[in-house]
Amino acid sequence: YSAPALGERYGVSATPVREAMQRLAAEGAVETVPNRGFRVLARTAADAAALAEVLLLMELPVLTRLAATLPALPPELRPLARRTEELARTGDRTGYGEADRAFHCALLGLHGNPQLTRVAEALHLRAGSPRARTPQGWAEEAAQHAALLDAIERADTATLVTVLREHLGVQG
Repeated sequence: YSAPALGERYGVSATPVREAMQRLAAEGAVETVPNRGFRVLARTAADAAALAEVLLLMELPVLTRLAATLPALPPELRPLARRTEELARTGDRTGYGEADRAFHCALLGLHGNPQLTRVAEALHLRAGSPRARTPQGWAEEAAQHAALLDAIERADTATLVTVLREHLGVQG
């Protein structure tokens, strides 16, 4: 894709398109093709597995710490989890992806480290959501949000580890 062509297509100048594409290139989502424009990079299964592992390495310590120290879950988390379930049922992939990121960012935001939350959001965007390929898989992912909250409320770290690994698709 060329920046001028995309700009024309969406009714904006080429400059903001080029800047956005350069950010996407820095994040590994596209590559620059000299004298041509940009090309979307295909994500391999190995790429997806590596991103899932990074998310696990980041989220698991935060969630286990929350399970050990959080006196009660904030009331806004359950509605966020239910929203992902509703969107999975309707088959709204884009809405589900946005709601999934909102859930994870709200949950990780309880840690109180805005840098961690921003990095997690960027990784969730890069990893793609939903990870599952079918609405049934999205529904399973969405149900895992409630299971994560239940495990945190009970301070059940064994279940938390199992559910988060399954949720992110990390084997082992």
